[in-house]
Amino acid sequence: MAYEHLLITKESGYALIQFNRPDVLNALNIKLMTELVDALEELDKETEVRCIILTGNEKAFAAGADIKEMANTSAMEMLQRDQFARWDRIRKIKKPLIAAVSGFALGGGCELMMTCDLVIASETAKIGQPEINIGVMPGAGGTQRLTRAVGKVKAMEMVLTGRPISAQEALQWGLVNKVVPVEYYLQEAKELAKEIASKAPMAVKLAKESVLKAFDTTIEGGLEFERKNFYLLFSSEDQKEGMKAFIEKRKPEWKGK
Repeated sequence: MAYEHLLITKESGYALIQFNRPDVLNALNIKLMTELVDALEELDKETEVRCIILTGNEKAFAAGADIKEMANTSAMEMLQRDQFARWDRIRKIKKPLIAAVSGFALGGGCELMMTCDLVIASETAKIGQPEINIGVMPGAGGTQRLTRAVGKVKAMEMVLTGRPISAQEALQWGLVNKVVPVEYYLQEAKELAKEIASKAPMAVKLAKESVLKAFDTTIEGGLEFERKNFYLLFSSEDQKEGMKAFIEKRKPEWKGK
């Protein structure tokens, strides 16, 4: 399927989605977000794709939403447009999502980064929620995901001042997994994708689902959910193969079922 604002390539075990609006620092307009959700849902169905990387370019992961699309919009128009419904669909993607971030990840770019499950950042990354500077606030999950990731006071600082943080600050605050020189950030993300793709697909899927459940429920509810997913994996062929391979001291051959 051809996309106007996305470049998609498939490697062994994973797919790479690159935002392609370099003239506006990959600003997330409605067209790009629609294409992104459609692409993610299609890739989520493909058995040979076990992990998905989202990236931009060295200058910008995504520098925010497309302000020109929103500047003269009324509250009722925003409500009817329901553009954040697309973000809810991203959250339902079952395969692990890795953000490979270089340059600007601001506003919606930061929020999209935080919908991913893991984040590799280049040393040049600038991450922030600057919406306060144009008279609004984060609307695609920034106040919620950021607070869960870095805590109340750090989230308040980023949201209320609009000041972006550096890649090293993001690493210290637990917002990214790893920071590498700019020439290696995409390769590092690919290596991580390959490692995850080498694991048992059903176990990866249910493990991701269980970690995300921790944000939606109590510890008791989360433990019950985890336990059921753990038991469920004992009905999979991969569990039998994985444990047999461990005992026989060989590499397992996953079937994804």
